[in-house]
Amino acid sequence: MEPSILVASHLSALFPTPQPIPVYSSQKDIINLPRRNDPAHPPEHASFSSLFHSPLTGTILLRVTNGGYVLELLSLSSHLPPLRFDFPDIILPAPSIVMWESEELHVLLATRFGSLYRIVVPVREGAPLWSPLANRRWYREYVLQAGYLEGLVQVQSTHCVLISLPGGSLLRLEADALGSDTQDDVWRESRSDARSFLHSIASLLPALHSAPSGGTDIISISTHPQPTDIGNVWTLSRDRHLRMWTARGGCVAEYPLPSTASGHSVAARNPSPAPANPSVLLPPEPQRLICVFTPSHSDDPHVLAFVPTEGSLNSAGFFQLFIVNGDALRPLTVFEASETSVHCHLQDFIVLDDIIYTLWDRQGQSMVEVRGLAWDASEEQTTGGWSSATYAQEAELTPAYLDELLLSPGSTADKFFEAIMRPGIFSPLTLQTAITQYTDACRSLPPPYPTQLLLSYATVAEQIASVVGCTVQRTKDPKTGAPLDENYWNALKRDWEGFIARCREIERNGRWPLAIGRGNPDDGVLIVERERIASLAGEDLPLRLHRQLSSPQTMDRQFALLEVLWTMRTKLGPRLMLSLEGRLIDVVHQEIAFSYADIIQHQVHAFSFREQVDEGLESWIVGRLQSIGKVQEAARFVLDIIGGFDKEVKREEEDAELLSRPISPDWLKALTASYASTSVHARYDISLALVTLLFFLADELHDWDQGILAEIFVVFRGVAMLRYVARQPAGDSATPTTPGPPGVEDDVVAKLRNMHVSTSRGVKFQPTYSLVHRLVNLYGHSPGLPISAHRFLDATGLLQSLSPAHATRLEVLFCERLRRLGYREVAREVLAWLPRTPGVTYVLGRLWLDEGRYDDAASAMEILAGSFGPHSALSFDDQEALAVVLPGEKLFSAQFDFYLHVAELFKTVLSTYHDVSFTQLALSVAPAGIDTIALWHGVIKGLTDLGQYEDAYTALVSVPYERLRRECISQLLYRMCEENAVDRLMALNFAGLAEEVEDALAFKARNADPRIRPFYSRILYTWYVSRGDYRNAALTMYQRARKLAALLGDPAAFVELAELQVEAYVVAMNSLALVDPKNQWITLPITVESGHEPRKRRKLSKHIPESKYALGKRDAEMVELKDMQYEYVLLAARVELARRDPTLLSAGGLALAPDSIVLRLAQSNRFDTALATARSLDVDMTDLFGHLTGRCLRLSRHPDAVMSEDTSDWLLTDKISSWPGTPAEKGWRYLRQSLERHDGPQTDYRYTKVALETIMAFDRSSPAPPWLIHTLEEHHPEYLIRTCLRFEVLEAALGHTLSMMRRSNARLTDELSKTAAASWLPYTLVDQVLVAAESQPDLSARGRGLLGDLRAEIASRMKRVQKFSPAAA
Repeated sequence: MEPSILVASHLSALFPTPQPIPVYSSQKDIINLPRRNDPAHPPEHASFSSLFHSPLTGTILLRVTNGGYVLELLSLSSHLPPLRFDFPDIILPAPSIVMWESEELHVLLATRFGSLYRIVVPVREGAPLWSPLANRRWYREYVLQAGYLEGLVQVQSTHCVLISLPGGSLLRLEADALGSDTQDDVWRESRSDARSFLHSIASLLPALHSAPSGGTDIISISTHPQPTDIGNVWTLSRDRHLRMWTARGGCVAEYPLPSTASGHSVAARNPSPAPANPSVLLPPEPQRLICVFTPSHSDDPHVLAFVPTEGSLNSAGFFQLFIVNGDALRPLTVFEASETSVHCHLQDFIVLDDIIYTLWDRQGQSMVEVRGLAWDASEEQTTGGWSSATYAQEAELTPAYLDELLLSPGSTADKFFEAIMRPGIFSPLTLQTAITQYTDACRSLPPPYPTQLLLSYATVAEQIASVVGCTVQRTKDPKTGAPLDENYWNALKRDWEGFIARCREIERNGRWPLAIGRGNPDDGVLIVERERIASLAGEDLPLRLHRQLSSPQTMDRQFALLEVLWTMRTKLGPRLMLSLEGRLIDVVHQEIAFSYADIIQHQVHAFSFREQVDEGLESWIVGRLQSIGKVQEAARFVLDIIGGFDKEVKREEEDAELLSRPISPDWLKALTASYASTSVHARYDISLALVTLLFFLADELHDWDQGILAEIFVVFRGVAMLRYVARQPAGDSATPTTPGPPGVEDDVVAKLRNMHVSTSRGVKFQPTYSLVHRLVNLYGHSPGLPISAHRFLDATGLLQSLSPAHATRLEVLFCERLRRLGYREVAREVLAWLPRTPGVTYVLGRLWLDEGRYDDAASAMEILAGSFGPHSALSFDDQEALAVVLPGEKLFSAQFDFYLHVAELFKTVLSTYHDVSFTQLALSVAPAGIDTIALWHGVIKGLTDLGQYEDAYTALVSVPYERLRRECISQLLYRMCEENAVDRLMALNFAGLAEEVEDALAFKARNADPRIRPFYSRILYTWYVSRGDYRNAALTMYQRARKLAALLGDPAAFVELAELQVEAYVVAMNSLALVDPKNQWITLPITVESGHEPRKRRKLSKHIPESKYALGKRDAEMVELKDMQYEYVLLAARVELARRDPTLLSAGGLALAPDSIVLRLAQSNRFDTALATARSLDVDMTDLFGHLTGRCLRLSRHPDAVMSEDTSDWLLTDKISSWPGTPAEKGWRYLRQSLERHDGPQTDYRYTKVALETIMAFDRSSPAPPWLIHTLEEHHPEYLIRTCLRFEVLEAALGHTLSMMRRSNARLTDELSKTAAASWLPYTLVDQVLVAAESQPDLSARGRGLLGDLRAEIASRMKRVQKFSPAAA
């Protein structure tokens, strides 16, 4: 038979672990024992597995996990999630799957406490086989009469189940009626005994019965595979008795098997030979020792039994073949297992197409042996003997191997982490279990715990990288205080080695073989392990040679050079080989500027290679090469082995075949990826050895064909790239996708950031994939191994290149697909192996673009521009390699198209700077007649977004499209305003565009919220001022004030908004003041809002033009400077009131009339503000001065009380504080100056009169200030006299009247023109004073004196007046 190999994939990396469906029992007395948790055996490791296949359901894998409590069904032919059932008791071996009438799938099993369950899965064509979330009754239960069981279970059909009992008996269960969704099955039980009547009598006599106890216990049971009508059952007991049972007759045949093989066929005439040593019993554990089948040349069933011989040094046992003739067993032949099976344990075996496949447990690893069956002794020599298949040799993470990893530069943790995360080394389940156990062990130590142990992680990889080694602390020397770095690194290395040893132990248990079988015939023979599924595949030539070279086998002469290479590799040792490997990788990474012969010679001298090689080894190699002869031809033959594939790989498949091929399940693709990775590693080892040979032949390489040297290095490059990719894990969030057209972005592919395992602590696993698995899915999968693996390797194109100076189309496409899948680091590393051809440069630029290295990407893309257009000098190969990664798989016809493509790429990743840069380049080479409006718009917008406003302005004025220029100017303006670049805005000229600028800013000023930045009204004001247009500047700020006034409804924001409004008024007034005084006005249209303003403005005139009634015309309102001042003062007063008394905001106090506002200011002692406000608003100040006079009177009487109040606006100002005197004196002086400033003839001194009346009303006995009396005596003596009379101050009235008479008399003397008016006096008032004085009985002496003087003065006046009369004249 052809050499075979085993390739496997972890189940936990392919299938999720959903929540199981709970299964309950009708038995109430089941003892719920705690489930054991062995640290080395995770619950998800299976203890039993079997395969089932039918055309309707495909291949189904049955597994028993969690210590025998959970039954799991995995569909190997579809993408269904696993179906799991959690039973209340341990499941007995062995549950089985049977098909019932092509309508239902039945799973029959028995538990330890005597319950027989039937799980029913409906089968519907075109529908999914099952759904774990389906709301249905999955199972039916039948409680056995036998109760507690510990035997084997054999499911013969949907209606018949057999269970072995102690003592060799057999319990047969036959279904009388199958249950339904509401009813359970009805079974009939019958028991059969293995002993005859005479044998039972003999067993009572000890002398005749010397068999050991338990010898009749059944350890293996089998029936003919379904579908069949053969109802017999075959069992094998511990005493090696093979028995055949029927439904009616019970045990009808019995054959004692020998304990050792005789080496000859057994004669039919001796049907019952005695066993050689019947006292040695087989182990009591259930085993798979019987196989029933029907060969292709006969209709009679055959039974193949295996008898283990554990003590034998020749083999692990022997097989004996029987034919069933009626109720008799007739032996045919006996043949031994192979010599390689020594010290191995047979786990399972099957017979398929007259070929026996055996599965051996070889020190915890699977080994499959195959041979054809011989039906008699004459055919023994024609079967070809046994053919063994094992897994390819892989690096085990032993301490020695870990030490080899540390020989290369890098940190310990990084190297160990990279090693454990390689695909296939450890399963996700192993890593999750190991890190959980490691964390629990660390937490068992006394606290405090490191922070890493207390955090939760998104992925298992992150948890491992963070947690492992976190308990190792760097210590210091207690004597010197120096850090003990060596101790720290040693401790960290030991901690990592301990974690890796834990992973190895769990992984070793997960690789324990369980069963062998076949599902879909195209899938071949499958091997099921506790946590893996494997396939028996053909061994390709590199794998076979690698296996032979690694073992002490003699090879053919044609492979003599390979033997030399392998011996050389072994003798050099790992340290020197690692150093050589590193130098070779550096050489391949570099651009080739010299011949390879010179490069190798330089490396030999730089590395001192010959000094490190034993002279004897060098002499041996030279001698062997001389014996080979034509070394170059042998090297070319080795290259063909490294880069060669099977012939079937090159076969082109028809389109119909591709369309009819079913979608391969993920586990088959995973096996293909595993096979490809294994083959790549073997090819890499051979290739590395071949390149190493060149170092020995450095002096002779100048005589070699330089083409073969280049081919050696290019093959080494391709294999090294594949090896690097094969070692990379993949993220769990990825979804396998079918390959799409090259050059089109694959939006479905998720970007991967995690490592191989990605399940946080306590979270169920999700399917994970290796990188090669992802690539197999992308490149397409063909059924069958090794064909599918070879087709994948051939499709990558990495082994097809002929020159290291070029990158082929497939190599560039391979790198591009890595980039599209999101493996940026892997793609970057793979690209480093290839020369910088245009295709590689483009992929590298796209990769830098994905990584955010936009400057590097832009440089790469700009270099590529010369590769397009009519003047391109690319070779055909470079054109082909570049076109395959471009959109549409074709080159751009001109640089203009390429620049647009690159600009779009940068636009996609929001790199505006480079988007604009390449768009500008496109504009610079744009063909004539091309519409470039969109490009110009993109440039202006991009420069504006980047804040390069001067460049955006330059582009704006350079646009050849007038309409676009006017459309983009507002975008530029608004962006500059939003980014507070007003100074830069004002520095721009905008020649010919000033009107558009003003319109854009005015639109925003009218419609934007004046409270929110940017303040467009201020910006527009600045624009007008900078250009000397003060009228429009004032109009802008005045409109801003009005917009703010419309927002004053919220009392909470009144002060803030009012201050902004006051500021706007001030700026507007200042601007309007700069206009010619004859034209200090602005006009603005009257809107509905302004026509219904709640506040009242004073004397606002309206200009009614002639076209008032024309369509679309509005009234214009003219606002003068004084109008602005009026509004400003009124608002400022309201703000002052709001600050003094915030309660006015909610009480509506801000809607008061101006005079009320002035009064409230006076009441709050804001006299300066009140006086200024009243003066500006032309408000009567009577009440204001009355209140101020009252404050002065209180200051005179109660200075302390008044000073405790807020007097900051009058007594405590800088000016008044500098006055000398008491506060009362300052107050009266303040009143005097205020009257002098605001009272006079224009007011008829009414405020002075108010002050006097306030004083008189407060205390008529207290004299008024002399300056106040003097003012009234000077200008209003009659009022002064009447006031004194009104307040009954007669002495004052007499004095003021006397003073008035004297002043009048003095005027008579000085009067030049003697007229009637000159002698006028209020005689009636004088008479009233006289009458009042005379009628006052208690007039004081001073009063009486004044009265006399007044009368005398009257008499004297009368005389003078008579002189002026006509009579006197």
